[in-house]
Amino acid sequence: MDSQAHTRRTTAKDDWLIGRDRRDEAAERIYAAAATLMMRNGYDGLSIAAVAAEVHCSPATVYRHAGGKATIRDVVLRQHAERILDSVREAIAGLTGPERVVTATTVALRRMRADPLATIMQSAVSLPGKEWITRSPVVARCAQEMLGTDTPDPLAAQWLIRAFLAAWQWPLDDADAEDEMVRRFLGPSLAAG
Repeated sequence: MDSQAHTRRTTAKDDWLIGRDRRDEAAERIYAAAATLMMRNGYDGLSIAAVAAEVHCSPATVYRHAGGKATIRDVVLRQHAERILDSVREAIAGLTGPERVVTATTVALRRMRADPLATIMQSAVSLPGKEWITRSPVVARCAQEMLGTDTPDPLAAQWLIRAFLAAWQWPLDDADAEDEMVRRFLGPSLAAG
């Protein structure tokens, strides 16, 4: 094969995976496309065929590099949660007890409500079989970090997840009243455990 033919085959026009490890690049493009589709169409609108069409590959390539729909959802959720958790970590640095839980909760609620990717979780939470979110190790780890306890407390983490999801799904119209509700009821209930 001549070098001109080889160059033609590996140009950006001909190859959708240029720049870094092909497997990592493929997975990242698939996850980005899935996030875009979930923002646009909700979780119900996500399909392997739609992701494949979005990244111009075959469904087999999606499965090979990123897994099935549930795996893709979990990775996109983890990426989304990490961005929000980074801002929460900054806000709760040095805080403990109820003040940590209250600050973590109010900052996370504000970030999720302002982040367009929150539609990913919003649509996934309203699905039948939505218990995956309360069983997700990613969500449990976020809750445990918000609690800030030295010893893991799975029951407290589950309580925080459920209280947080309720506040997120059904926000009060008055943000100050919601902050007060979190301060008066959520913080002390988790500090008592």
